[in-house]
Amino acid sequence: MTISPERPRARRWPIVGEPVYEGSRIPHPIPTVLAVPDDVSDSEDIFRINFGPNHPSTHGVLRLIVDLDGEEVVGLSAVIGYLHTGFEKTMETKTYWKCVTYPERIDYVAYQANELVFVLAVEKLLALEVPEKATWMRMLLCELNRIHSHLVYLGTSALELGAISMFWYCFREREQILDLFELVAGQRMHTRYFQVGGLAEDIPEGFYPECRKFVEWMPQALDDYLAILDRNQIWLERTKGVGLLSARDAIALGQTGPNLRASGVDWDLRREQPYLAYEQVDFRVPVYPDGDVYARYRVRMDEMAESTRIARQCLDRLERMEGRPWIADDRKVVLPPREELHTSMESLIHHFKIVTEGFRVPEGEVYVAVESPRGESGCYLVSDGGPKPWRVHFRAPSFVALEATPTCAQNCLVADLIAVVGSLDAVMGDTDR
Repeated sequence: MTISPERPRARRWPIVGEPVYEGSRIPHPIPTVLAVPDDVSDSEDIFRINFGPNHPSTHGVLRLIVDLDGEEVVGLSAVIGYLHTGFEKTMETKTYWKCVTYPERIDYVAYQANELVFVLAVEKLLALEVPEKATWMRMLLCELNRIHSHLVYLGTSALELGAISMFWYCFREREQILDLFELVAGQRMHTRYFQVGGLAEDIPEGFYPECRKFVEWMPQALDDYLAILDRNQIWLERTKGVGLLSARDAIALGQTGPNLRASGVDWDLRREQPYLAYEQVDFRVPVYPDGDVYARYRVRMDEMAESTRIARQCLDRLERMEGRPWIADDRKVVLPPREELHTSMESLIHHFKIVTEGFRVPEGEVYVAVESPRGESGCYLVSDGGPKPWRVHFRAPSFVALEATPTCAQNCLVADLIAVVGSLDAVMGDTDR
């Protein structure tokens, strides 16, 4: 059995606004390397420096080799691989049941989205129907995780440009989200709460009112962020007109998520290719045509507001689902209820075999994509009919975002490079895998 996407068709991308520059700025012949221009390459004024890998403003162990003419960036190339973990190959030696913990650690900031995309891929191969309650809870946690990820971006990026207080405000709200994850799953990060077939446990008592408090508070927090930054002349001068990326170049470089929408391309998988229950909720896709650091900041700010709206709608649904199942009733795939292990030998056998041997997935291949906080996060999964994946590969949006750095860094000063790298929001665990 083969389950694969439809044959790609020629697409007219929905582009908003006018081009931010004429033609293309993608470096040639290597799109990911900004070469020093010939007219200055032999100059003694060209100064080469290492920006990273041990530098806080690279947002991870990223090494940028930067050529400077004075303070202007005239050459740039990235060196990656310092955080290579081999997760994909490791997963091919584990059973599907044990694999669930690994995707979360690839993009360790958007862990729920990575966990979700792998679980959805396995469920698609199994043709397994997931209870409605689990679907809505997955959507709620993914949107909380999106807010969490954007708060980390905003707090660290603002800190690097001098807005120190923003770091503390963003991490104040981040702590509230992590408290919610701990309440529901017992872990603040890398929760393993999404299981093949549904959720690991039922939604605990007390989660709904605590989550409701957060979604009621978050709009006020976002207004406070805007009041701090959008009136700050230094912030505006450091972000507006800096790190330009046109819609055509963003498409050519494979950008997705906030980086694509900040260049004026109206594209979001939650709306264009709905999964979970996104077609049943009301939300707006923020799009800004300016393609600069400020536009990428505003897209993420607006996305946090929309994610709060979605979370509120998820809560409204989930509060009416008390007592409903949270995981599929397929004992060949799903662990039996814990209370049955003391009274049912059959349940004990199923539990033992799933944990020790895993469950078998029908032969086939599948690609599933979700809209993670960084863009299209995809999982390509191949099964040979056994209990372990034959091939696992993740489409990492951070790796693609990093490819846009040389294009965005043209005509920038070295101080602007910090703003550009932060605005692309790449996570090196996701890049290197």
